[in-house]
Amino acid sequence: MTAKLESGFDVSRRKFLKGAGGLTFCVALGADGIRLISEAEAQGAQRTMNAWVRIAPDGIVTILSPGAEMGQGSMTSLPLILAEEMDADWSKVAIEWAPADAKLYGYAIGNGRAMAIVGSRAVMLYFNDLRVAGAQVRKVLLANAAEKWGVSSASLQTEPGVVIEPTSGRRMSYGEIASFAKVPSPLPAVDKSELTLKNQFRLIGKPVPRRDLPAKVNGTAKYAIDVDLPGMVYATAKHSPVQGGEPDNWNDARIKAMPGVIATMRLPDGVAVVADSFPHAMAARAALEVNWKKGAKAEGFNSEVALKETYAKIHADPAAKTQTLDSKGDAKAAFSSAAKLYKAEFRSDYGYHAQMEPLNAVARLNAAGNQVEVWEGSQAPDASRMAVAKALGFNPEQVTLHQCYMGGGFGRRTLGDYSTEAARIAREVKRPVKLVWTREEDIAHAMFRPQSFQCLEAALDKDGKVAGWMHCVVGDGGVLLQTGIKPSYYAIPNQHIEARGVSHGIRVKHWRAVGHVFNVFAIESFVDQMAVDQRMDPVDFRFQRMSITPRARAVFEKAAQMSDWKAPRPAGRALGISISERSGSLGAGVAEISLDRASGKIRVHKVWLAVDGGLVVQPEMARANVESGIVYGLSSVLHERATIKGGAVEQSNFHDYHVLRMADMPEEMHVAFVDRDAAPSGLGEIGNPWVAAAVANAFYRLTGKRLNHMPFTPARVIETLKA
Repeated sequence: MTAKLESGFDVSRRKFLKGAGGLTFCVALGADGIRLISEAEAQGAQRTMNAWVRIAPDGIVTILSPGAEMGQGSMTSLPLILAEEMDADWSKVAIEWAPADAKLYGYAIGNGRAMAIVGSRAVMLYFNDLRVAGAQVRKVLLANAAEKWGVSSASLQTEPGVVIEPTSGRRMSYGEIASFAKVPSPLPAVDKSELTLKNQFRLIGKPVPRRDLPAKVNGTAKYAIDVDLPGMVYATAKHSPVQGGEPDNWNDARIKAMPGVIATMRLPDGVAVVADSFPHAMAARAALEVNWKKGAKAEGFNSEVALKETYAKIHADPAAKTQTLDSKGDAKAAFSSAAKLYKAEFRSDYGYHAQMEPLNAVARLNAAGNQVEVWEGSQAPDASRMAVAKALGFNPEQVTLHQCYMGGGFGRRTLGDYSTEAARIAREVKRPVKLVWTREEDIAHAMFRPQSFQCLEAALDKDGKVAGWMHCVVGDGGVLLQTGIKPSYYAIPNQHIEARGVSHGIRVKHWRAVGHVFNVFAIESFVDQMAVDQRMDPVDFRFQRMSITPRARAVFEKAAQMSDWKAPRPAGRALGISISERSGSLGAGVAEISLDRASGKIRVHKVWLAVDGGLVVQPEMARANVESGIVYGLSSVLHERATIKGGAVEQSNFHDYHVLRMADMPEEMHVAFVDRDAAPSGLGEIGNPWVAAAVANAFYRLTGKRLNHMPFTPARVIETLKA
């Protein structure tokens, strides 16, 4: 049978447990992590269910996966981990979406559970538990086959989808076993030593096609924007141009008189229009004239003034409120006794997520108005479900969220704010509603990567080693400013790292690799600056002066080898190098660039990136993820900036919010994974953080000028060349 990925719209716990007369396993959550339990146990543990494995008599193995799929491959890689340990025939594995319930399907994080697929965490969080679960299934299959044949289970082996007795040559498929097998209670324990050895993997580490690709190629993959329900109407919204503002009144009578318009509706921060078609809804939105209430926090805010002047003043103010993020050794003593001191400042602008699929959701209430269904492409279906419930005054059990594919997420699709709007509107008009935000609306009402100002200082001791390190970041966004600011890959003995916050009322959000993007940019540009001043090769400087860790040294050595780092480059070309770090993974990347001095355009021709991500479950998926991160990083570094004036976003679409074009793609991208015996770490975002510093460092080698403000737009480059 050809393996498939089901849409999951009709999946329910009861339907799954009923199965098809086969063998059903359940995965229960406990203080000791995830463990498989029998179906009988499951009936008495309804509130502790996590996921299910079902083996049907025809040999089909169905696995429910909690991994949201936005092109990164988690809905293939997670079930594959379990299938590896149970030695399933991958061609007979069917995958279905898990319902949006963190209590049942979430992974442990802090003191709670969540389903959010963010920070490249899907594989790294589920890896060990899924392996144990798969090994337990295999043990049960072996035990049942042994009882049937009257032999010891220790004498049996498995091949994909089959139990075999080597001495007699007898074979029994998993489907045959499922027709008579019993699941013991409790299930057999699995010792770590019983898990499959790395050199025996059949699926992990081998190229396996992603399950979602055929449906995405032939057009049958369901995104929320594809959902079509009987009696469905269409809605779009206009939110306050000043972020955080509220509507006062609007030309309601005129809008309702327009063709196809069904209703208008007040939202907490905007106005929705509902019509019988999307073109009619768009026409009504264009005609909306809204008077907005005054007094929003963001009113009058100017992002460029804040970034250029306000943040620097806050950094210089000894009375400013400061949050210490990390402190090691005695930084003050290291600086007071230093042989040489360095200091540099860096800035970065707001960044928009720029996902290709517009934000959208479909909502439908039942006739009684006490149950709602929502179709959404969400990175965190549990969070969306809770948000919808809160908006409608429902309990979570009154909300059914149907997970869909996503046309890009990058951290934006974790809140379900647009889903709550769809649900509110559906309740108001008492009809199923498809809500679609326009691109203009998405940018105007965006949640941005924070802008930031950073000041770094370093102290060299008498031997020329970096003995003291201070880093301060200023901006709005709390933890969003702080990720990646601690350079754990450099064991500098004396460090002090701090943040100074200021609030503007601008919506900010996780953005692919979050603060690593601008923090690593500042750190690695600063390191390069010191290397140049010390007349040292930047790689040698890191090895000799930065107390680099062995793991970091290994990725730099690999990147230098891949790029032939010290070889001469063609005229007009130069290399820059930087570290990359995110979600437990470490990398080092090299960029080869050229510069058109007349236009100020930087062109990145080649990139090389060496990544240590531990065990790589799916190498080709991982490589594609890393490459997409590189492209995403190049786009943000060379083009993307959002500015706010008077509290309103100045950009409106891709004509003035510029992203990387196909013509500007690198000619070559080389990604290598450094082999290390360790559990998987996150790979979905490691391709991004290194890009800015590598490009800026290469730019210095071409021009002798430093780029300290990201992105490096042509206008900014020309200004730097003239300085």
